[in-house]
Amino acid sequence: MTRPPQAGKTTRQLAKRTPSERELDILDALWDRGSGTVAQVREHLSREREVDLAYTTVLTMLRTLEAKGWVRHADAGRAHRYFAAVERDYARFITIAGLVEPLFGGSYERLLAFLIGGPHLGPRALRRIRDSLDERLEERKR
Repeated sequence: MTRPPQAGKTTRQLAKRTPSERELDILDALWDRGSGTVAQVREHLSREREVDLAYTTVLTMLRTLEAKGWVRHADAGRAHRYFAAVERDYARFITIAGLVEPLFGGSYERLLAFLIGGPHLGPRALRRIRDSLDERLEERKR
């Protein structure tokens, strides 16, 4: 997991500017494609997500994401080519980190206990989680 390329943006600053669900769709398009113009992102959303947004809406959302520090752009002729400024896993981490403090008092242990304690995980999923935890504990011993 790498840090975002732009200077001055900390995890806490980005977590305070967590993308909306629709903005995450746009970020997913950039992560899937690697980069894209407004038209390419719009086409990707239409094809992959079955989301039909106006060109100006996608442009506005890309500019908003850029202001939040999640996206950057480079000139590509008459258009701008947009890139995700953070990797997908880093975005997941800082999005969750922004929820841990207010919902779980900053405790990742409480978050994990909440997630595995709910009715949505069956025995099979819980065993896979236990196996993952066992692997992680073995890695820490080395």
